[in-house]
Amino acid sequence: MAHPSQDEPRRQRLLGMGGIPLPDREEDFAADPAELFFDLTFVFAFSRLVYLLVHDPSWGGVGRFALLFVMIWFPWSQFTWSANAVPGNSRPVRLLFMVATVASIPMAGSVTAAFDDGGPVFAIMLSVILAVALFTMIAGLSTEPEVRAAALRYSVPNWVAIALMVVGGFVSGQGRVWLWLAALGILLVGTVRAGSSEWLIRPGHFAERHGLLVIVALGEVIVAVGLPVVDNLTEGAGLSAQTVVALVAAGVFAVLLWWGYFDRPNPALEHRHSQVGGGVASGRFARDVYTYLHVPLIGGIILSAAALEEITLHPGDTLSGPFRWMLLAGLAGYLLAVAGAVARGFGRLASERLVAAATLAALIAGAGPLDGVVLLVAVDAVLLAMLVVEHFRVEVRHRADGSG
Repeated sequence: MAHPSQDEPRRQRLLGMGGIPLPDREEDFAADPAELFFDLTFVFAFSRLVYLLVHDPSWGGVGRFALLFVMIWFPWSQFTWSANAVPGNSRPVRLLFMVATVASIPMAGSVTAAFDDGGPVFAIMLSVILAVALFTMIAGLSTEPEVRAAALRYSVPNWVAIALMVVGGFVSGQGRVWLWLAALGILLVGTVRAGSSEWLIRPGHFAERHGLLVIVALGEVIVAVGLPVVDNLTEGAGLSAQTVVALVAAGVFAVLLWWGYFDRPNPALEHRHSQVGGGVASGRFARDVYTYLHVPLIGGIILSAAALEEITLHPGDTLSGPFRWMLLAGLAGYLLAVAGAVARGFGRLASERLVAAATLAALIAGAGPLDGVVLLVAVDAVLLAMLVVEHFRVEVRHRADGSG
């Protein structure tokens, strides 16, 4: 059996936790299949969130959705940070991902009952995921003293938040809401304070992981519009012309959201991230663009999915007020989050996104007499126009700069 030479890259040496290969700081890597498998459980969680919105289309329902989504987001985000610093292709880390994956299933299954009898299961399983993610980073950085010290400091408020989440799961009524809000507040303060520390950041991995979760959310759009139609077919109701148009319009909607994120912003932000340098600056960029701004981006897609389900179920009916506001809030979250990421990364105004958000606000808010399918087609037209104008503006700028 051959032995590694002393000149072999540090990534080949076995470090920490009985053998985690730690890549060089400059080395990036793709997401491991264990990470992708872990993400699949969030398909289940997102579908439960859409179910919650569809069956409780009220301000209270949207508020509960927002609280649960952000609670789910923090453990997923922490695992992304951990796997970014500690590669996921070693058996110890893969095993930890499998533990988190198993815990994610009852967590997702209890989403719709999280404010009732499912609260303890939801809180405990979510806390297990967050605890495993923290342990993965702390134990896997035994040879990076500065980063490990930062991870240890960052973990302290996380353990307090975990305790509050678990206790909140066993408290009834508004007490549960306040304890969970307090836990989120502590987690948020922890991320703000962490911005002054040095972290191991690999831009390509960060961009890929968040892009994959965007795809998971967009997949939920397809599921949300497809399942009700399948139920109608099972009952022998058939597909009306309006339903077919609504399905096509919903498909176009999903494609436009995909294009609006992956065609330019995602690769551009990854490239910009690689240019800011390592250490504190790179960590702050990752925190602002990915940990923070992807919350309204992905949450907005899920909100839109609930509205699209209502449209495809009743394409010939006027879209009711609650679902109109969900559609508007979802699109605004998505568009403004991308615009915010562009501003943070490049110091430039994504003017087409802002104009589109304002146009959609006027269209959807004043859409009382419009059938749902007509409204969706109009929304698609606005999004398409935004992307076309943005494309030509960026291309003209590139030619003027001599860069394309």
